Amino acid sequence: MSPLLNWIGNPAHTRWLETELDRILEFGRNGKVTNGFGWISNTGGIREEMGTHLWITARMVHVYAAAAVMGRPGARSLAAHGIECLTNGILRDRVNGGWFASVANEGDQVIDRKKEAYAHMFVALGAASATAADIPGARELLDLAIDAVNTHFWSDTENMCLDNWDEAFTECDDYRGGNANMHAVEAFLILHDVTHDDVWLDRSISIASLLIHKVARSNHYRVNEHFDQQWNPILDYNKDAPGDRFRAFGGTPGHWVEWGRLLVQLRATLLAEGKTPPSWLVEDAEGLFNGAVRDAWSTDGAPGFVYSVDWEGKPVIRSRIRWVIVEAIGSAYALHQVTGDAKYAAYYQEFWDYCRDYLMDYETGSWWQELNEKNEVSSLVWNGKQDIYHLLHCLLVPRLPLTPGLVPALADGLLDHI
Repeated sequence: MSPLLNWIGNPAHTRWLETELDRILEFGRNGKVTNGFGWISNTGGIREEMGTHLWITARMVHVYAAAAVMGRPGARSLAAHGIECLTNGILRDRVNGGWFASVANEGDQVIDRKKEAYAHMFVALGAASATAADIPGARELLDLAIDAVNTHFWSDTENMCLDNWDEAFTECDDYRGGNANMHAVEAFLILHDVTHDDVWLDRSISIASLLIHKVARSNHYRVNEHFDQQWNPILDYNKDAPGDRFRAFGGTPGHWVEWGRLLVQLRATLLAEGKTPPSWLVEDAEGLFNGAVRDAWSTDGAPGFVYSVDWEGKPVIRSRIRWVIVEAIGSAYALHQVTGDAKYAAYYQEFWDYCRDYLMDYETGSWWQELNEKNEVSSLVWNGKQDIYHLLHCLLVPRLPLTPGLVPALADGLLDHI
């Protein structure tokens, strides 16, 4: 591909990304509710019946911390609102520690009292990003989040993260989850940027070594996310409920490409620290990306990534979910930066063309969260445009170096210095 045709780093393309980012950030403002950030509907309102979820509120803190560093008026107050809700609001369990999974949008009703590993990793991410952005109250929240991770979710015995607990942190699920551990790596990289504690890099390597280099690599890079307490894969997990939002049956190719970006970013961070990264990080990142394209990209006769596949690579849920291709964009960018291979720049453009053709909604705002196998708006897995976390990434990651992480890089003035 000619450098003149490569969109990555192209100033005109960068201006387009910036314009789209501002449109998305404005849409996300609709999510603010009394107890945090609510579930945004397809038309930009709040789905009151869904309540306020911990994972959404924490992710929106991350989003608006980034926007605040970029000088977007009103972003700082939105991030501060989220921090206040997580520190002093009903989401926080002051008796047992940690945070409840979901609460009512206003008032003091707790809807789901369990302590989710997945959501707690986003609290850590949001707190670390807000600390890098110097949002008021962020450091206190960061201390609380690190304590929760260290006390309840990281296992020194297993060298992995545990999964969900009951309200009192007395009983942990036997299930071990790849999804929560992947987002732990995402959070741990930013925690390292903010705290400069190498323990977060050591833990990230441990998680990636098991889930990717040991398990996924030996399975044609089809990432297994469901395990028992001894970290043995459970291949038929949720076979009767294949479209689960967070624990889908089979492989979820969107996570394969997301892992690809994280491995490249982990390598870049280790190199920047003067450390020797595992030799397999780039090879496995490419294997994950290529596996996702092989199994899921337009493989059923229509454009787009299918949501999930079985262990032979055949489609299970054929819906096109927006976060999947959004993460593919970031992975294509990261792999292009580390390998220089023009095919990743070509995929980057191809993915963006699909997004503009099918997903971007200029009538009711933001992007559609789900399309069916005919690329028509649907709601088999998702209903609504919950938050804008993934969209932030595809619009900013291609404008930042591979390390430090997103908000720390913005705070260091590294936007468009790739």
